[in-house]
Amino acid sequence: MTRFTPSEIEPRWQKAWDDAQTFVATRDESRPKYYVLEMFPYPSGRIHMGHVRNYSLGDVVARYKRARGFNVLHPMGFDAFGMPAENAAMNSNGHPKDWTYGNIDTMVAQMKPLGFSLDWTRMFATCDVEYYGQQQALFLDMLEAGFVTRRNATVNWDPVDMTVLANEQVIDGKGWRSGAEVERRELTQWFFKISDMSEELLEALDGLEDWPEKVRLMQSNWIGKSRGLQFAFERVGGGDPVTVYTTRPDTLMGASFVGISPDHPLARELAESDAQVAAFRAECAKGGTTAEELETAEKKGFDTGLKVKHPLDPSWELPVWIANFILMDYGTGAIFGCPAHDERDYEFATKYGLPITYTFAPAEGALDESAAYTPAKSETVRFIKPVAGDEMQSGEAGVATAIARAESEGWGEGVTKFRLRDWGLSRQRYWGCPIPVVHCDACGVVPEKKENLPIELPYDVSFDVPGNPLDRHPTWRDCDCPKCGSAAKRETDTMDTFVDSSWYFARFTAPRADTPTVAADAEYWMNVDQYVGGIEHAILHLLYSRFFARAMAATGHLPEKSKEPFNALFTQGMVTHAIYQTRDENGRPVYHYPEDVVVGEGGAALKDGTAVEVIPSAKMSKSKNNVVDPLNIIESYGADTARWFVLSDSPPERDVEWTASGAEAANRHLARVWRLAGEIAGDETAANGEDEALMKALHRTIADVTEGVESFAFNTSIARLYAFTNTLSKSGAGAAAKKEAMATMAQLMAPMTPHLAEEVWHMLGREGLVAEAAWPEADPALLVEDTVTLPIQVNGKRRAEISVPKDMDKAEVEKRALAEEAVIRALDGAAPKKVIVVPGRIVNVVA
Repeated sequence: MTRFTPSEIEPRWQKAWDDAQTFVATRDESRPKYYVLEMFPYPSGRIHMGHVRNYSLGDVVARYKRARGFNVLHPMGFDAFGMPAENAAMNSNGHPKDWTYGNIDTMVAQMKPLGFSLDWTRMFATCDVEYYGQQQALFLDMLEAGFVTRRNATVNWDPVDMTVLANEQVIDGKGWRSGAEVERRELTQWFFKISDMSEELLEALDGLEDWPEKVRLMQSNWIGKSRGLQFAFERVGGGDPVTVYTTRPDTLMGASFVGISPDHPLARELAESDAQVAAFRAECAKGGTTAEELETAEKKGFDTGLKVKHPLDPSWELPVWIANFILMDYGTGAIFGCPAHDERDYEFATKYGLPITYTFAPAEGALDESAAYTPAKSETVRFIKPVAGDEMQSGEAGVATAIARAESEGWGEGVTKFRLRDWGLSRQRYWGCPIPVVHCDACGVVPEKKENLPIELPYDVSFDVPGNPLDRHPTWRDCDCPKCGSAAKRETDTMDTFVDSSWYFARFTAPRADTPTVAADAEYWMNVDQYVGGIEHAILHLLYSRFFARAMAATGHLPEKSKEPFNALFTQGMVTHAIYQTRDENGRPVYHYPEDVVVGEGGAALKDGTAVEVIPSAKMSKSKNNVVDPLNIIESYGADTARWFVLSDSPPERDVEWTASGAEAANRHLARVWRLAGEIAGDETAANGEDEALMKALHRTIADVTEGVESFAFNTSIARLYAFTNTLSKSGAGAAAKKEAMATMAQLMAPMTPHLAEEVWHMLGREGLVAEAAWPEADPALLVEDTVTLPIQVNGKRRAEISVPKDMDKAEVEKRALAEEAVIRALDGAAPKKVIVVPGRIVNVVA
């Protein structure tokens, strides 16, 4: 070839890897293993450059570790169940299965030309019957082991689509698809008992040293361990006391009211005989179900007319209010309100004219009584009305002394609670893993027999009316009870899709097995040594996976060592791109794909000349059409250019903006490397005095690139390769040295640009594949610097620099420095008053 043509080079080497089965992973007890995994994608239709960056990061690690002698497992699959497929089916009169598998075919066709070192023989989708059938088996084992329960729970209910919505599917109080006002409804739901593991999941975070600190902190806050006081308010006039839990018992002397959840047993009891209470509870049922939603919602309350006695002064009576911002599933479903020291309570008390009593103030300075005073617990405050203890205390000390008083006097006890709630897994939708239980009038809820698995989703369903099609499918829903054989009905709820992604990493170790895992394979391949994915999955996916791994270990599906399944985690930044928009006749934005826009010095325009508004770079999103199709980039520049650019432009933990100019620059550099390799391949220059300098530069490059890859600083490795390309192109060394340097550079570039690396390796006549070659080792002897460059300052201003042998004595260094022409000019004929030589650092001349 006379020019760099990735369109010819890249398919040839992809075929060579396939023919050699280079990336097919086989368990080999004689070799150390390394398991690299990127969070698998949802088959939404097409991948974009954000996907390319994610998988390129993992591919660099996989190829590097393979070159280091590890037996690498690097698989790919698809997280394929969920509402988007049902929505697409409704919109197109199609079927979720067809839509999903069609998208998977499209995405695989996009991904394979990128040359990722994936073991495609292990690929699966979570909607494969073979996968979710094993998930059903796991569910049954976890149910038997006590990790699953069934109970009533308050959920987000969409009355139009007739389904439970996850919190993220409720937007401004409305269903994300139907737009209907979401209701709070009590339904019988299946739960994983993740809250039982709260303490263990929290404590184990300290051992995840190769996880980002911010992710560990996010999980810690989500688990939310707190130490507080639990006690009961006695009701005036009799009746069951109202038990509350508080993390700030030091504010008890500022109590203004007692608030209970609309779902509290007392509120339910009152509603049975009071229509106003019932109406208020119905109004609250239209609101959200999460603490985050209720925090921002308008605070609403209902005065029940009931009173309770303050535990420290029985003559002090507090009103009992039903409040919409109190959740039944946290604490006891009841609180005491202290408006002076809680912003939420302050808003409520101000609205309803309730007392606001300050119990402490800043240690120094005046107290601002126009707002709630909420200092950090570590801050020292001056108590005005202490529950117990000294006048000056920190919040933490105040809490401790208040708990101590309550326990010593017998009216309360210190309690540790967690914010983490059990994981509700029931979803009233078709496109999910069926929950393998049966409802029998005689036997109750009966687990399906394992020999009857998988419980396969029926294909012949209709989405022409709202709700779950499984409820309307008698030949699937109606069945025999596995216990007594009488007529029964299947559970029509399916599993939350987070279940599907909470164990897929384990399934990759034996993806075709007729059990969820195979002990020998799980023992060998687990844990995932390097996990790569977005920060958006820092909490739920990772937390649920940690729970699942523990449950799988307890039920014999994973070894004990895998209770924490991911040894190291890396969260990459996003790939961003400018958004191009025009406006329709109603002023609404119309978004345009980058390939339909021409950007020039005069601005941006469509190809017909229509001016386009450019919005600064944002996360690539199909809704904004600011996505770049990798196939377009491959067609224009080749896969290696796409990989090189997303890896080189910024540290991988930061966002990178995709630009056409950046892609072109990357392509020009790779073409330069290809031309340089061709020149060196035909070089016959004899060895000479520049060989040693080139070898020293080469081994310094080996050391620096290796360090960059090891520390996930791929952009610094690439910067070093840019520099060495310049060094090599200018070197006058002999042909043998330059060929060795060029071949070694191909090895160093192989994790980032594997196709070009193979081509260069082949051009130089090397045997085999770079993908199967050992990683080059830096020679320590060649890393020792024989010379050092010293800056020369005259009266504090840098004038020159000299390169001298490291062991040159000070007198000779001084002599060389004063002989520099720039120094002579600066001295202007005058003799220096003093010359200070700092060995290996600098020469200072004082005139």
